[in-house]
Amino acid sequence: MRLVERDQELSSLTDVIRSSARGAGQVALVTGGIGCGKTALLAEIGSVAKKLGFEVRGATGSLVERPIPGAVLGQLLRDVEPALVDRAMAAGTARGADPGRHDGTGTVARLGPDTLDAETGRALQDLCAAVERRARRAPLLLCLDDVQFLDDLSLHWVLLLIRRLSDVPVTLIMTERGLSRPADPRLRAELRRRPEHRPLALRRLTGDGVAAVLVPYLGADLASRLAAECHGVSGGNPLLIRALAEDSRRGAAGTVHATGRLVVGDAFLDAVTGCLHRGWPALLHIAQALAVLHEDHATAQTVARLAGVEDAVLSRGLRALDDAGLISDGRLRHPAAAAAALAGCTGEERARLHRRAAELLYEEGGAGVLGVARHLVAAGTTTAPWAVDQLREAAERHLALSRPAEARLCLEVALRHCRDDDEQLRLKALLAGATWVLDPTMGARHLVELADALRAGRLPDQYAVVLAKYLLWHGRYVEAADAVERIGRRDAGMTDPLAAAEARATRELLSVGYPGLVSAGATGTGPARQVSFGGDPRIRGAVALSDVLRRGPRQDVVDSAEAAMRAMRLGRNTHEWLTCAVSALLFADRTEAAAAWCDHWLDEARGRRVPLWIAEFSSLRAGIALRQGRPREARELAEAALARIPVESWGVCIGGPLANLIQANTDLGDHEAAAEYLEVPLPQGMFDSRFGLYYLHARGQHYLATGQPRAALDDFTNCGALMRAWGLDQPSLVPWRSGAARALLALGENERAHALARQQLDLAGDALTRTRGISLRVLAAAGRPSQRGALLKSATAILERSGDRLQLAGALAELAVAHLRSGRDTEAQALAQRAAHLAGACGAPALAAEFARLLPTRMAPPGTPGRAPAQDLDLLSPAEQRVASLAGEGLSNKQISARLSITVSTVEQHLTRIFRKLGVRTRGELRQNRALAG
Repeated sequence: MRLVERDQELSSLTDVIRSSARGAGQVALVTGGIGCGKTALLAEIGSVAKKLGFEVRGATGSLVERPIPGAVLGQLLRDVEPALVDRAMAAGTARGADPGRHDGTGTVARLGPDTLDAETGRALQDLCAAVERRARRAPLLLCLDDVQFLDDLSLHWVLLLIRRLSDVPVTLIMTERGLSRPADPRLRAELRRRPEHRPLALRRLTGDGVAAVLVPYLGADLASRLAAECHGVSGGNPLLIRALAEDSRRGAAGTVHATGRLVVGDAFLDAVTGCLHRGWPALLHIAQALAVLHEDHATAQTVARLAGVEDAVLSRGLRALDDAGLISDGRLRHPAAAAAALAGCTGEERARLHRRAAELLYEEGGAGVLGVARHLVAAGTTTAPWAVDQLREAAERHLALSRPAEARLCLEVALRHCRDDDEQLRLKALLAGATWVLDPTMGARHLVELADALRAGRLPDQYAVVLAKYLLWHGRYVEAADAVERIGRRDAGMTDPLAAAEARATRELLSVGYPGLVSAGATGTGPARQVSFGGDPRIRGAVALSDVLRRGPRQDVVDSAEAAMRAMRLGRNTHEWLTCAVSALLFADRTEAAAAWCDHWLDEARGRRVPLWIAEFSSLRAGIALRQGRPREARELAEAALARIPVESWGVCIGGPLANLIQANTDLGDHEAAAEYLEVPLPQGMFDSRFGLYYLHARGQHYLATGQPRAALDDFTNCGALMRAWGLDQPSLVPWRSGAARALLALGENERAHALARQQLDLAGDALTRTRGISLRVLAAAGRPSQRGALLKSATAILERSGDRLQLAGALAELAVAHLRSGRDTEAQALAQRAAHLAGACGAPALAAEFARLLPTRMAPPGTPGRAPAQDLDLLSPAEQRVASLAGEGLSNKQISARLSITVSTVEQHLTRIFRKLGVRTRGELRQNRALAG
């Protein structure tokens, strides 16, 4: 093994043996931490000595062999002086020359008396004389490793030998672990008296030394990059450095090169375990105590009490661990070192350590409730009467800090040990809240029991606020009714402003999510309701959404929503109201602002790693992406939402992510994928929530795109009926009339379609919003051909400003068709080309291909079909051409069905596509089409 940063020590020891070779005996004591290279240095100097003609002999002290008289002597000399060694060992055993015993606490009883009995003394003197005679034939190097574990008889012989070295060519080099020397001071005292003694202390390696050790394993470049990190983990201990190098090279080199990070693996774990088990048991106990208290700022007294050692033993142990590079500032350097310290513990032993740690920290009071609870959770069981209170308080702290997973663990342990029925109910209510944001299905386990307890008066009314949200989420409207009523009573009757604000904020939140079941607060009944009610930003956020849904977009609502968000931080008591505020911006047609705010909260949610928050903001962001004309991005976000929280855990809110996925896949032309999401079972009560509206509208759009106008019309009209019944009939929320109008056009009911389109435009108002642009598009489709061009020009200008690229692409294509019909081919080609490019950029290849059919082949984007100049008929498939021709002749759908031997439904599907492709709205207009007329 190549030694690193040991040149000075090796040079000193080389001088020692050279002096000894000249006839002057020498002795050296090398000290250093466990694993710092003392044994390797002995081996290297032994090689040097052999080259200089020395006979080299060695032995190693061992804690296991320490009680055996002469154990080290036997290793060192039995093969050359067997009779003398056996005689000395027999005398020592007979006379009890080894009364010193390790007592298991890190201390050692005193050695025997300074003066040995005559027989043992003569045997040891004779052995020294034999060594001297041997050395005069050839210089002798005796290497004794780990002399702190010398048995008593061997130690007495070493003391005798040292006194006789002055004129004998014998070199005695010993190693000792720093601060773990025996309590008997005679060896140290003897060495200090000898002028030939050479003390050497091995230091841990520097950063440069670490890099030098790593080079043979990882190469110079990577070694240089990893040296600092490796030094921080190993403390400069050569044994640990090589273990880390081996981990990083063996089976993980690709990871290291790719990430530039050190691998801390099994080799390191084994090396640390070996270090700890090579010392006294007390050293391992201290390391285990440090491992258990790794996350606590425990006092030295706590560590000593947990390890079961005296303060003096703790001090020596900590210094020994520091010498070995295992600790820094009294704490284990790396979690892997803590794992190694506890590797040999059984589950029950670990539990015992954590129970004891919890007790000590609770008694001292300095660690705080979170530290005590962490150990109670790790222990799993406890009989301490204070444990439940500590666990509940810790859970509340964790929830306040947005750490629901930790809160859940505390509450589950508390529930196992709580014997008070009322306290159990409160713990279950807290547990429902903690698990809710991890997975709402987990949070639902205790809902029925808690609802019954609330109704029976066994659970205080303050819990109605959270219970109502959870029960409504899962569609348990009957059980939720009582909780909602209690919220209303608290809202009306409480004088505590904080509690009143909590009740009002919750009621406003529920009223926009479940408008058919929960009415808004008292301030919501009059037309002059103020958005800025109260000082609680949660109330402002929910009221902003409520006002947008009931009265339409207004600037003061937008201002209030943004002010509410600026006043809030993401947390368990704000995340739902933050989604309200973002939604208020979205439904006020402030799409870009909604996107920016939603991105901000989604980033925060990801940083907090709270699954439900990530899922909800991802789903909301998907809906925003759809309104920006980004269906591919919307699909990815909605899929991520369902990956974070499974379908069955969304409750009635599943309508949101499912609607996004159905609409996104429909926009992308992937109708099979959209149809698969339509097969997902829907929870009971979903259509009593706002999320049911999104689902109905998205499903209607899918039906419309796949030639099912009657089914589409049913969904759109059902959506509209709910919106009118709930007082939320705003097209910025769901433009159901435009969808219904297009379905009616496909069914040939042009007057009804025009009436709905006009109603939607009136409701959209005069502001140049996305909703108005959509309304103008559908009005153009349902209106007279002579007005179509002007309406679509206005629509394209507004939609371009709104940022919805997909709606803009559709409007441009429709305007291109209008120009083609009026013979303005040049303008039509420019518009169609832009529409095709926009649709392609949106990730909607089916639409891009459809729009490209309006172009001559030479102008079509690569990979999309074009058309021959002025041949509108080429826009249609052969089957569609036959249906279009018969419809233009005035035949009814039933007559066309009979003539072509196809179903009425198939006729309707063909007509939907024909009207869209040719930009016509009636069968009469088909007769006027130039291509069909020809």
